[in-house]
Amino acid sequence: MKKIIFVLAMIIANYAIEAQIRTPQLSPRSIITQVVGLTDVEINYSRPSTRGRSIMGDLVPFGKLWRTGANENTTISFSDDVVIDGKTLAKGKYAIYTTPKADSWEIVFYSKTDNWGNPEVWDETKVALKTNAKPEMLDRKLESFTIGIGNLDTNSAYLELSWENTLVSVRFEVPTQKNTMASIDKTLAGPSAGDYFSSAQYLFQSNGDILKARTYVDKALEMNADKPYFYSRLKSLIQAKQGDKKGAIETAKIALAAAEIAKNQDYVKMNKESIAEWSKK
Repeated sequence: MKKIIFVLAMIIANYAIEAQIRTPQLSPRSIITQVVGLTDVEINYSRPSTRGRSIMGDLVPFGKLWRTGANENTTISFSDDVVIDGKTLAKGKYAIYTTPKADSWEIVFYSKTDNWGNPEVWDETKVALKTNAKPEMLDRKLESFTIGIGNLDTNSAYLELSWENTLVSVRFEVPTQKNTMASIDKTLAGPSAGDYFSSAQYLFQSNGDILKARTYVDKALEMNADKPYFYSRLKSLIQAKQGDKKGAIETAKIALAAAEIAKNQDYVKMNKESIAEWSKK
């Protein structure tokens, strides 16, 4: 009897899982990604619709803080520092809040992004940047609240908030020239120590040109004044593979000492084991 009841319970549970009803969201989630110059911008928000309601000044009252969307926080993230209204907004992720008015909107970038709607307690220390924008009247009605990135060029774009007959735009500037020059300088300066290390590691692990791997790891150690223990560890393995056990032991001792200073017990253990193995006659 107990077995029959258990089987029936399992059948009912499986049926309940399979029979779950899916319904459309009233305010569906949307994710917008856009590259502006060399800066990645991502917006994540929910899109309420008018559904016959009056929006600006009614459903979205004037003079009160609005979540700028629906449900969870509307968020925007920048991969670089950007400039808005002459003020720097550090790279990162922010919730967007607004206070709409008939003639001006206040837009706030808020560093705490895990609220559901407006914060229960507003924390002014979480305000990363505030700016104001003048609303524009559209010649057509937008049924769904929409956020977008418009009027792009290589150095700037506009964050655009629109719903019903209203459009609000906030211009932000991105550090394209700075990033481009940094890329140019890095490329023209040649490979970094990390580039040489990665190349040596690939050649060693893929059974590639071991002589070239040795050249690359030596170059990596030469260029990096800190002489990281994992650089020396790789060199010792390359030396051992070349048949230079004596040199491998000497380098492994250097790697061991550096790993002990860094308190990386995994590398301490590996180097001790390798030294013991290579010391066997």
